[in-house]
Amino acid sequence: MTEPPAQVEPRAGERVRARIRVSGIVQGVGFRPFVHGLAGQLGLAGFVGNDESGVVIEAEGAAPALDALLAALQDRPPALALVTGVAATDMPVRGDTAFAIAASSARGRRATLVPADTATCAECVAELRDPADRRYRHPFITCTNCGPRFTIVTGVPYDRAATTMAGFPMCAACAAEYHDPADRRFHAQPVCCPGCGPTLRLVDATGRELSGEPVTAAARLLAEGGVLAVKGLGGYHLAAAAGHERAVAELRARKHREDKPFAVLAPDLDAAGTLGEVGPAEAAQLSSRRAPIVLLRRRPGAPLATAVAPGNDHVGVLLPYTPVHHLLLDDLAAPIVLTSGNVSDEPIAHLDDDAVTRLAGIADAFLTHDRPIRTRADDSVLRVVAGRAYPIRRSRGYTPEPLRIGVVAGEPVLGCGAELKNTFCVLRGAEAFPSHHVGDLENAETLRAYLDGIEHLGRLLDVTPAVLAHDLHPEYLSTKYALARAEAEPGLRLVGVQHHHAHLAACLAENGEAGPAIGIACDGLGYGPDGVLWGGEVFAVSLTGFRRLAHLEPVPLPGGATAIRQPWRMAAAWLHATGTDPAGLAVVARNGPLWTQVERLLGSGVDVPVTTSAGRLFDAVAALVGVRDRVNYEGQAAVELEQAASAVGECDGYAVRLDGELIRVGDLVRAVVADLRADTPAPVIAARFHAGLHDALAAAAVSAAADTGLDVVALSGGVFQNIRLLQGVSRRLTEAGLRVLVHSRVPCNDGGISLGQVAVAAATIS
Repeated sequence: MTEPPAQVEPRAGERVRARIRVSGIVQGVGFRPFVHGLAGQLGLAGFVGNDESGVVIEAEGAAPALDALLAALQDRPPALALVTGVAATDMPVRGDTAFAIAASSARGRRATLVPADTATCAECVAELRDPADRRYRHPFITCTNCGPRFTIVTGVPYDRAATTMAGFPMCAACAAEYHDPADRRFHAQPVCCPGCGPTLRLVDATGRELSGEPVTAAARLLAEGGVLAVKGLGGYHLAAAAGHERAVAELRARKHREDKPFAVLAPDLDAAGTLGEVGPAEAAQLSSRRAPIVLLRRRPGAPLATAVAPGNDHVGVLLPYTPVHHLLLDDLAAPIVLTSGNVSDEPIAHLDDDAVTRLAGIADAFLTHDRPIRTRADDSVLRVVAGRAYPIRRSRGYTPEPLRIGVVAGEPVLGCGAELKNTFCVLRGAEAFPSHHVGDLENAETLRAYLDGIEHLGRLLDVTPAVLAHDLHPEYLSTKYALARAEAEPGLRLVGVQHHHAHLAACLAENGEAGPAIGIACDGLGYGPDGVLWGGEVFAVSLTGFRRLAHLEPVPLPGGATAIRQPWRMAAAWLHATGTDPAGLAVVARNGPLWTQVERLLGSGVDVPVTTSAGRLFDAVAALVGVRDRVNYEGQAAVELEQAASAVGECDGYAVRLDGELIRVGDLVRAVVADLRADTPAPVIAARFHAGLHDALAAAAVSAAADTGLDVVALSGGVFQNIRLLQGVSRRLTEAGLRVLVHSRVPCNDGGISLGQVAVAAATIS
């Protein structure tokens, strides 16, 4: 919500003057040249400049002209701007006769916002391809409307000296454009040309420069089946020709990424449409300035190597968002795999020396350059659900844009996030700043990236947190960070936020609601205050608290974390918990002596962790029907079970009893086994399971709503990345007359946890 346009009170006489403060994302987006041009059209005198709080304007002229300026600032700012406030104060008339752009200043507390990285605009792409243009095939072409922003920013105010372009002095021609108010590159901080900008190079894994024009030679390497490391906006990618079977298989083997799908960079929308189903909403997302990866239903016969997305009926597609991407695909004229430049489970490489060290065993060559990347940022990922964006990963193109969440923090709050898919979040006043995707906090390199990211974003926002909000799980590295920092900095307050409360709080907050509401939280595992690993919960929830009303019945987690990697163990646990005879089931035969060992463990009375996890229930059913016994990435079994169900239309689900606070999903397991023994096809069983589960969750929520008098239901947790489940639950709740809240701005998975943490902390301490 932005502030209403301020009105200047007319004074006696012809001229009035006002000091105007514009806040939001107003630096690095062409705001000053926009104001300069507008002032010229309106006949206003004065100046516009950047400072630590945003854009400041002093304008003098006729009162109607000043009112027109205020309206334009609010209603039609530059395309990349996000105006969150316009405030005007009357000033004495000074008699200025011209309008100027003033030098930037930064004397007070910084409150300006840093823009996100933006895909190359159509005007720059046209120049890139124009042999008559002086920036023809210039790999770093940019203007006020596009290009690198957050990933190159080192400080604020946003000026060239505070970016990694500081080491590239502008030539006379670029400086002339930069200082010309009529030019599209007026005050575009990354502006450069072949004569004064960074240099693109193609080198081998030893750093030896390879012959030929770098992009042309790189395209030739891809066409011949090579693996290429490409330096992008937020880090290095690994690329291979997407239709080249051997090249993609080799990339997968070298990267140690067995099954997790690769993203594919398509030359344009038409090419994307040959790979997956592109509707109007998907096309809008693909071609947006954010240029995310969009998950598309894969077209039969799509010209993709088998190893691009093995066993997956969707493919992640994105369009070129840097000049190098455009040049590479222009030369290759075919889609390429574009995946994060890392070995599995490591953060994306973004420093040149580190990239060579870590990727030398994967890439045959490096298409690199000498413009440093300050902050790594993975590609964002989303699906389109019911015509709206449904985020899977929010990072490049979005970060560090703020979200207004309807709760105001009296003191700055840092949400430390979860262990997996980590993001952190800074809440400053009414604005929440979710970080870029950090990743799984499971190794030293990712932890270093996490710590650096917290320090850097805090410095850009000039925020030192007074409150640290963290997960309750004592072994999460993010929790340990919060506890250690609070011990080292006396006065810092800690707010522990239960994992599923944070999930649901994020959903409430991004929808501008504080609750109370009914919440359904379904995910893999989250630490419950009773010591049980929760993951299939129904709450009465608000930002200030929650009450557990219902949950899936608990079962053992045999082997702890091993059971997450081996879904067949959850099949054994559920069969044991429901007293179902496993004799004759294929899952038993497939796992032989190991099955017997787990059965002994379950029957021994030895203490094992217990869970109510919906994610682990999906694992159990996936193993029972023969979809997957072992996983190579998080959620793989559930993804493949959903895909199996997609072969079947809507159907009746297995019946599930509601027994007080228990949702007896063991009934689903018994029904699955009965259908297996009746030789029912796996896709039919998968569809019936999905329908039974979404009906049971919805029924529990409807019952809770009736008991509490609440009529709003929020859905969150990583299991709701399953679109069949999400839509089934939503439909049943809507049919019952309830209003349903889902995510559209942050992920439902653990990437949204940090937003929920700051929302809870702000509501709790205010």
